[in-house]
Amino acid sequence: MARTVRGGLIQVKADVSLEGSTDEVKRRMIDKHLPLIEQAGKKGVQVLCLQELFYGPYFCAEQKTRWYELTEPIPDGPTTKMFQDIAKQLGTVVVLPIYEVENTGVYYNTAAIIDADGKYLGKYRKHHIPQVAPGFWEKYYFRPGNTGYPVFQTAVGNVGVYICYDRHFPEGARILGLNGAEIVFNPSATVAGLSEYLWKLEQPAHAVANGYFVGAINRVGTEAPWNIGEFYGQSYFCDPRGRTVAEACRDKDELVVADLNLDLIKEVRDTWQFYRDRRPETYGAITAL
Repeated sequence: MARTVRGGLIQVKADVSLEGSTDEVKRRMIDKHLPLIEQAGKKGVQVLCLQELFYGPYFCAEQKTRWYELTEPIPDGPTTKMFQDIAKQLGTVVVLPIYEVENTGVYYNTAAIIDADGKYLGKYRKHHIPQVAPGFWEKYYFRPGNTGYPVFQTAVGNVGVYICYDRHFPEGARILGLNGAEIVFNPSATVAGLSEYLWKLEQPAHAVANGYFVGAINRVGTEAPWNIGEFYGQSYFCDPRGRTVAEACRDKDELVVADLNLDLIKEVRDTWQFYRDRRPETYGAITAL
């Protein structure tokens, strides 16, 4: 029998009120996600990924210290603890993007990985931090990641994470494959006019070059008061041949579900021997400063 995993991606518009404390904003955004998470459980989703910085607006559109208050430690923060309970209750692996505090003033754009029994497995910190117009002022908020490119052995298989702007860099995508990833999730926040033409180009290319599945997540809508552009949704799964196997709409909160046949990975890699034919001894220029 095929080794099939049911994957899920959730895209949500940050249309909640920003009034009050950051804890109140966070609570409103988490509450928006809960019905879709419940839906994922009912649909038998075995591995679920949420969007980048899921429990808030895309606050990097401005540079204000207020948003530092959204940070939490991992794994001891309240959101990780909450989702450990949710993962255990649903029997679902969860990839949980969080604004992480390591120490006072030391913050990362991070995803925690929680296994289907609720066990915290580890985290990935976003490596590549943009400072890009319009309104992607992330260097104000995040240090570059220092976790390397870990792959997590979960109840459904080997899961890797690459966050948003990371996807423009093929080097880390290759390392995730070399580290054994079968599914790579890329939680994102990206707007039309800046990156849409790349959205369905780069990540299928990573899937093909590395022979794994990719789950790409983008939020939806225009977020006031910044209005830096339309987050265009279209979250999707693609397979190791680069084919889209499921896709969400452009402009609505949605759960996208796909059955991923992990046996296809071996079939594709046996056809295209990219790992066998690599020549890493010739790639030194990539790491030269």
